[in-house]
Amino acid sequence: MADSLKQVAFSVLDLAPILAGATPTDTFRNTLHLAQAVEKLGYTRFWLSEHHNMASVASSSPVVLIGYVAGGTTTLRVGSGGIMLPNHAPLVVAEQMGTLATLYPGRIDLGLGRAPGSDQVTAQAIRGSRFGGAQDFPRDIQQLQAYFSASNSSSTVRAIPGEGLEIPIYILGSSTDSAYLAAALGLPYAFASHFAPGQLLAALEIYRQNFRPSATLAQPYVIACVNVIAADTDEHAAYLSTSLQQFMQSVVTGRPAPLQPPVESMRPLWVPGGQQAVQQMLAYSFVGSQDTIQQDLQEFIAQTQVDELMATTNIFDQEARIHSYQLLAGALQALAPQPAGELALR
Repeated sequence: MADSLKQVAFSVLDLAPILAGATPTDTFRNTLHLAQAVEKLGYTRFWLSEHHNMASVASSSPVVLIGYVAGGTTTLRVGSGGIMLPNHAPLVVAEQMGTLATLYPGRIDLGLGRAPGSDQVTAQAIRGSRFGGAQDFPRDIQQLQAYFSASNSSSTVRAIPGEGLEIPIYILGSSTDSAYLAAALGLPYAFASHFAPGQLLAALEIYRQNFRPSATLAQPYVIACVNVIAADTDEHAAYLSTSLQQFMQSVVTGRPAPLQPPVESMRPLWVPGGQQAVQQMLAYSFVGSQDTIQQDLQEFIAQTQVDELMATTNIFDQEARIHSYQLLAGALQALAPQPAGELALR
């Protein structure tokens, strides 16, 4: 097991959670503080998501946040996890990401999803006449690839900056549809098992079986995103995890609220059907002490054979969140010993 785990990279997804009693300004400061902390811990990738009309999440503009985080760090790869491409014109995305890749060469990733990142009413407000734009997702990806190519220099429409830059593109998904697409395009695949665990194993099998090598990727590359909440003891980690449980219940009930402080018991807070729905969504959550999550992650990696593990950690207290990533780093280093400073480098 140790030999195979040496090849597994480890990264971070930040949802930019808004804490109860705090502001988006506080959120963005916490995001940068977290990025700087995990950079020192040896993590190599830090992605930011796109969500809209959610009182609990401040990352409505990941492009802006990517620049903010990249400007405050030096070695991290920073990217989108992801940009919801049907919300945007491919040319604009190419120009924006091209600008970032020009400012921070070799450090920018472009993760792309097809969901709206919000409810249907908000999606209509964002997409307007392009409300059915998700159907154009495969074509829009290929258009982006064309804008990034050096051969597009003779085209009437060009992305400047962006043209000729090697900006890695990742396909994000939470279903098997995305697995087929990533395989057909020969692109790396990131699965959102932190909230949609049901089809993870099926999607990975489909992606690997149908993968077609491309100019950018010779063999399948899989990232799985999971929830990780680590603390010094299993009991304290379980206590901290109640903030995540409250957050997920607010999502499934359609009433997103700022991330709440942890509670001693969730029992009085569950709504009818809420506990079952939340537990199902959080099936791939790793909660416990360093020893506990080390054992559980070893089993998960052995089962999925992922190339990269991406952790998202929604803990109310910022220092406890950073400590969770410290413990995670320790667990991963114990699973796959590597030279100092080389954890998860790909």
